[in-house]
Amino acid sequence: MLTQIHPKIPMRNKKITREFYIDSLGFEEIGTVDFAEYLMIKKDQIELHFFLFETINPLENYGQIYIRTDDIEAVYEDFIRKQIEIHPNGKLQQKPWGQKEFSILDPDGNLLTFGQFSN
Repeated sequence: MLTQIHPKIPMRNKKITREFYIDSLGFEEIGTVDFAEYLMIKKDQIELHFFLFETINPLENYGQIYIRTDDIEAVYEDFIRKQIEIHPNGKLQQKPWGQKEFSILDPDGNLLTFGQFSN
């Protein structure tokens, strides 16, 4: 039985990635050893892992994660309040496939889409 998934996505600079996810998005770092080329973070019930890829071009990075939430409006408003840039093509909206979604980009061009089932 499958129980969890922990996406691994690229980062160019661990310090910048750590600051964005922890200081801006409210994640916390996990793990007992600080590896220079790896970062693990957690928030609520999700965990993300990052591997060092210093030469990745953020404009050519196709890393994507879909994160489900049970209160999409609260997450969206929190990001707006914190002045986290919402992706220009990813404003909060109802999608034809029954999800309410919005998206942001992290400093390395990884697309984070937040979604909630809607009725």
